[in-house]
Amino acid sequence: MKKSRYAVAITAALALGFSPASAAFNGLPNKTATPGATDPAVTQANIGKTICVIGYTKTVRPPITYTSPIKRHQLASGYNVGGDIKMGDYEEDHLVPLEVGGSPKSQSNLWPELLTGQWGARAKDKLENTMHLLVCSHQITLAAAQQVFMTDWIAGYKKYVK
Repeated sequence: MKKSRYAVAITAALALGFSPASAAFNGLPNKTATPGATDPAVTQANIGKTICVIGYTKTVRPPITYTSPIKRHQLASGYNVGGDIKMGDYEEDHLVPLEVGGSPKSQSNLWPELLTGQWGARAKDKLENTMHLLVCSHQITLAAAQQVFMTDWIAGYKKYVK
């Protein structure tokens, strides 16, 4: 009996520790696959020379030639919403954003985030901008901002954005 592509993807996802559709009906990444990772080159002591410099993220953001194959693999492995594996429906996002010292290339920090929905990429972008401003104005530490994303960015959104 021939297995469907979806069944193969689910089998592969379970083998990799993913739960199908774990990426986002709730807007949060699979914590096993994407716990988050920080960039050791960004510290509280050097934020004035790194993340708080206009244009910094452009200097560290990996090209789509790096992130697209990762996203394609993640989606095919079951890291998707309801079986939707259309690349254009997702942004390969950094759980800990580059704006607050997230690791640019660590696969532990990259996940296919749904673009639409209440807790899609656009909502998280608002939190990213808010946390960046708070860190750079010394209203919150770099470590505290990073922790917001590594624990539950939606709770962080509710606390800092709304």
